Amino acid sequence: METTEQLQRRIESFEELRSIVSTMKALSAVSIRQYEQAQRSLADYYRTVELGLHVVLRDVARAPSPRRRRQAGRSAAVVFGTDHGLCGRFNEDIAAHALERLQSVPAADESALMLAVGARAAGQLESAGHRVEEDLFVPGSAARITATVQQILLKIDEWRSETGVEYVHLFFNRATARSGYQPTGVQLLPVNLQRFHRLEERPWPSRRLPMYTMDRQQILARLLRQYFFVSLFRACAESQAAEHGSRLNAMQAAERNLDERLEEVTGEYRRVRQESITAELLDVVSGFEATAGGHE
Repeated sequence: METTEQLQRRIESFEELRSIVSTMKALSAVSIRQYEQAQRSLADYYRTVELGLHVVLRDVARAPSPRRRRQAGRSAAVVFGTDHGLCGRFNEDIAAHALERLQSVPAADESALMLAVGARAAGQLESAGHRVEEDLFVPGSAARITATVQQILLKIDEWRSETGVEYVHLFFNRATARSGYQPTGVQLLPVNLQRFHRLEERPWPSRRLPMYTMDRQQILARLLRQYFFVSLFRACAESQAAEHGSRLNAMQAAERNLDERLEEVTGEYRRVRQESITAELLDVVSGFEATAGGHE
């Protein structure tokens, strides 16, 4: 049986752990709000880029939807994960989802190139037997996402010019209300221009359609560059919001477990302390009775 001193040390350890868990919960909650705000701020800009592409492409004849078939061009993937743990199966789930999806997309084979954002995601992919060409640090705040996105864009340009990559897919976890996050995959390249033609079905936000005087190809290239940037920024922000949501859930579960263990150990401490006090009182009473009996 543990002594009161040993139980007291255990109680202090649990209280220290609980303090750390509470701090991590608070940091995760603040981070979630930060990345959600970044997504909301980006939504209007994304909508503007979409409308710009719709205007530039509205006079271009719609090409028939290409048949889904394997091409000679190579495939590449950008997988968003984490650098740190304590977020459940976050990295395992997104790595498994990415590898599963890559088996069914055009041009995907064993030569698919991979870039990981997050050391733990890279580790999961390599453990599954897939070489990761490069892994980037997860940006520590919303303000640092832009720099990470620029690095990814440079890598995609390198892939396209040097290795003939035609297909680029983004894989990230998206935050959900029920399960915490949902593994998601989107195709970045080739761009599905049909979706911008479909914007004709929605009412235009102003009375007049905008005009442009720049060369169509030049403005299209610039708008597509912004479209790539926004798509990557949003994927990164959603992944980090989901990461901190998963970590918050993990910390809440850890806090409940710590509270239960703390309650158990505190109860044991009180019981042992009471038994010790009772034993000491009995010793005092026995000594008193022995002393009193000796004087009779």
